[in-house]
Amino acid sequence: MNKLLFSTLLFFSFTFLIVSCDKDEEPETIEYDYHAHIMSPNTDDKKVGDSIHIHVDFESRTGETVHHINVKIYNKMDSTQVIYNEPGDAHVHTEGEYGYHADLGLTANEGVAGHTDWILEAKVWGHEAGAGEVMESIEFHVHPE
Repeated sequence: MNKLLFSTLLFFSFTFLIVSCDKDEEPETIEYDYHAHIMSPNTDDKKVGDSIHIHVDFESRTGETVHHINVKIYNKMDSTQVIYNEPGDAHVHTEGEYGYHADLGLTANEGVAGHTDWILEAKVWGHEAGAGEVMESIEFHVHPE
């Protein structure tokens, strides 16, 4: 009788271990389906002294949280020459969509020289760096005054 009881306990113990040590569950994959829509500025030529309005709409077409955004303007020929890189804190954490607005003067103080091509780059990503990341960009030319 003791052997039967011991065998039964042993069987259930191993069964419990096998069931509890089942494969690790896969982490949940979030489908962000992010988009960045650059509404302004447009691709028309500008000139030194102009002020441009920056308007970018960020969205998750699945209704997920828009966690992080970045809007950057840099020289096409020398990408290290950045005249705009905002917001300072990229974490906006807004449900579904986020509209970004700012104004920028195209002046020598900002490092803008005439006859230069610039790229405005708008990026959106999830909670973790690179999660669902999407980038859109436009190019525009700036003439001297």
